[in-house]
Amino acid sequence: MSEGDPMLDLSHKLALDRDCMTLSRHVLKQFQDFSPEAQDLSALMSRIALAAKLIARRLTRAGLMDDALGFTGQTNVQGEAVKKMDVYANQVFISVFEQSGLVCRLASEEMEKPYHIPENCPIGRYTLLYDPIDGSSNLDVNINVGSIFAIRRQSNPDLDETGQDLLQNGRGQIAAGYVLYGPSTMLIYSIGTGVHAFTLDPTLGEFVLSNENIRVPEHGPIYSVNEGNFWQWDESIRDYIRYVHRHEGYTARYGGALVGDFHRILFQGGVFLYPGTVKKPEGKLRLLYESAPLAFLIEQAGGRASNGTQDILDVVPNQVHTRTPLIIGSTEDVALVESFIRERQREQQNPVISVRS
Repeated sequence: MSEGDPMLDLSHKLALDRDCMTLSRHVLKQFQDFSPEAQDLSALMSRIALAAKLIARRLTRAGLMDDALGFTGQTNVQGEAVKKMDVYANQVFISVFEQSGLVCRLASEEMEKPYHIPENCPIGRYTLLYDPIDGSSNLDVNINVGSIFAIRRQSNPDLDETGQDLLQNGRGQIAAGYVLYGPSTMLIYSIGTGVHAFTLDPTLGEFVLSNENIRVPEHGPIYSVNEGNFWQWDESIRDYIRYVHRHEGYTARYGGALVGDFHRILFQGGVFLYPGTVKKPEGKLRLLYESAPLAFLIEQAGGRASNGTQDILDVVPNQVHTRTPLIIGSTEDVALVESFIRERQREQQNPVISVRS
């Protein structure tokens, strides 16, 4: 810089440094090298970002477009009514990764079996598991929805295309994250080196770093659960709800989309619960592409995820679409919920023990 040139204002430099920290660059920074794995994950995250941009673009115009909202009239493998946006978002992920050369197989709640990409399989080393639209019941009323994803290494050719090699615990995930489609579109991810948040800058068309090394508080005031199911839960969960009702400092927040509710917990602390019911103790959430990816994130952020008796990342599914109860959030709050479950178990073994007041 010559003597007559104006100095670059410090605030401008900081802003430029921030805007230059795109998602793909950040992934490479985490590895601190340009190894093949670092380049693979950078490329994979760039593809996920592209899928998120396509979905976000359609969501912003959904109310003005034909065939964007509403139901298709079909049900998925879970027996749930399928919305048109579910189908679109699922196809977006397939189309984006068919061109990647890296992903041999995709699995989502919208498909009975994993989707194989034969032209990628000779060189593709990864499997993508994802929930294309989480919280789709919110779509028609323009409330937050999201996408959830996890990346795993392809451990065998899966010649029968059943995905049996995916039936492993969540500690085999090499990356996980979610996209929140809200007032701004955010992508939060981890590759095992902390949890980092990016916000889509529509003027750049890039996800730009907005929060690095996110840490969930050890305790938070929020409990997030659908209390409309109160009388369908096991007594231990009802005990916990009665406890927070009687004690000051707790606030109920529930939006009906797992991604939105989890996002609040991640930043503000507390606990999200989606317990099983007496009739369906396995719960509603799918392990491989909902609970396990978020459990990976919360552990990286210093929190915990449990099914009530076991860490979610230690649970082994018996099928691709296995469901599980979920208790996730701040360590102290998850432990408190677990304590009520243990207490009821002890009470059943020894009826003399009374439940805490």
